[in-house]
Amino acid sequence: MSKRSMKRWAVVTALAATAAVAAAGAGCAPKKVEQAGRVAIPDGTIDPAEWGKAYPVHYDLWKKTEEPTVAGKSRYKKGYDDDGVFYDKLDEFPFLALLYNGWGFGVEYKEPRGHAHMVRDQFEVDPGRVKAGGSCLTCKTPYAPALQQRLGKDYFSKPYKEVHAQIPKEHQMLGVACIDCHNNNDLSLKVSRGFTLGKALEKLGVDQEKLSTQDKRTLVCAQCHVTYSIPKDENMKSTDVFFPWDGSSYGGITIENIIAKLRSNPANREWTQGVTGFKLAFIRHPEFELFSNNSVHWQAGVACSDCHMPYTKVGTRKVSDHRVMSPLKNDLKACQQCHAESPEWLRNQVYAIQDRTMSQFIRAGYATATVAKLFEMAHKAQAEGKQIDKALYDQARDHYEEAFYRVVFIGAENSIGFHNPTEALRITGDAAAHAGKAEGFLRQALAKAGVTVPLKVDLELAKYTNNRGVKKLMFKAEHEIKDPLAAKEK
Repeated sequence: MSKRSMKRWAVVTALAATAAVAAAGAGCAPKKVEQAGRVAIPDGTIDPAEWGKAYPVHYDLWKKTEEPTVAGKSRYKKGYDDDGVFYDKLDEFPFLALLYNGWGFGVEYKEPRGHAHMVRDQFEVDPGRVKAGGSCLTCKTPYAPALQQRLGKDYFSKPYKEVHAQIPKEHQMLGVACIDCHNNNDLSLKVSRGFTLGKALEKLGVDQEKLSTQDKRTLVCAQCHVTYSIPKDENMKSTDVFFPWDGSSYGGITIENIIAKLRSNPANREWTQGVTGFKLAFIRHPEFELFSNNSVHWQAGVACSDCHMPYTKVGTRKVSDHRVMSPLKNDLKACQQCHAESPEWLRNQVYAIQDRTMSQFIRAGYATATVAKLFEMAHKAQAEGKQIDKALYDQARDHYEEAFYRVVFIGAENSIGFHNPTEALRITGDAAAHAGKAEGFLRQALAKAGVTVPLKVDLELAKYTNNRGVKKLMFKAEHEIKDPLAAKEK
C-alpha cells in the first residue's frame, strides 16, 4: 500500500481554505463496505446494460447521471439543474467571448450536463467546437481506445462525424461507461486510455503496476478531467492528443510547466485569436492537475471518488454512488465522511473559497481582455504606418500569453478553486500580475508611437457576445456572474 493510500481515511479537520489537516482516529473511516460479488463480463463488452445484469445497483445509479440535479445547491456551477435553464460561460463571463473570439469556445461554451450527455452535447453545440475531428471523441465515448487503435493517425485527423459514424448505431450517443473505468473480469479499476493518460504517466515516471486502488480511484477520473492539447500539422489537421505534463512530477503538475510545454512547439497552437491575431494553444478542464498539485485533500490521501462518488445505502447494500456529481449538489454527504461540522457550515466554507477564487478570476480576466484590445490598437497603429517599439511589444506579448493561459486554466477548471484554493489564488494572482505588466509595456509602446490610449479601454463586449455562430446566439445578461467581492470593498 502506498503512503497516500495509508492516509486514506485521515480526517481533514478544516477545509482547504484553512490549509490545516490533522491525522485522524478511526472515526473517519466508513463502516466496512459490502463487496459486490464478482461476476466476469465477456471481453470486449461495452454495453453498460450487459454489465448491469451482473451489477444492477451500480448500473441503476449510473443511469441517474441522465437526470438533472436539484436547482439552488451550487452557487456557481448550475450546469444541468431541474430549473430547465442552460448556462453558457460566455454569458457568465463576457470577457471570455472576447478572449476566445476566433475559436469554437468563443461561439458556444455551455456548462456540461454530466456524463450521460457527453456525446449528445457535442451534437448540440456549435459545430466549431468539433473541428478537431475524431480527437474530440477521446474522452466522450467508450469506443475511443478501439477506434484509435484501429484507425491510427486517421482517428485524430478525420472529420468528427466520419469517425463518430464508426461507433455502432445503438451506442452512438453513449457517454462514459463501465468499461472506461473497470476491468471486465473482476471489476477492479483500470486506465483504459493508454494512448493518452498511459503515455503521460510514463513521462512522469509512474510505474502503473505499482498504483494502489486509491491511486486508481483518482486516475480513472484523470483520463478525462485533465487538460490536453491537440497538435496540428501544416494543414491544421489534428495529429494527436497529449497531456502537457513534461517537466512535472506525479503530485506536482504545475501551471508553469503546462504553459512552457504548450508554448514550446508551434504545432500546439491550435487556433488564431480574433482580437490579437495570435496563434495560441488552449487549456481544458484541468481538475486533476489542480487537485493533485499538493492540495491538502490530495496530501491527506483523498481520491476523486471519495468526494464525487461517496458511499451510499441502497437497500441493505452500501456501494459507491455512481451518480457522479458535485458534493454541493449531494448535500455535502461526501464531506461528512471526514468532517464533523454541519452541512450548512461546510457549504459556507466552500462558498467562501469559491467567492475569493471567482473574484480573482473575473478581475484577471478583464485585465487580460484589456491587454488584448491594446494589442488590437497597436496592430491598427502599425497598419497606419506607425512604428511600435519591438522590444516593448515582445515583452508585452510574452506577459500577455502567460496571463491568458492562467485565466483559461482557472476558467476551465470546474471546482472554482476548491480543489486547491491556495494554488488557484496563486494562479489568478499571477495572471493579473502578468496582465498588468503586459498593459504597462503596451502603453509605453503606444505612447512612443504617438498613439493616445484612454485610461479605460473600451472592450466592445457586445461585438463578441452577440450573434455568435450558426445559431446567432445572443448575450444573456441575466446569467452574467459579477465579482462577488466587489461590493464588500466599496
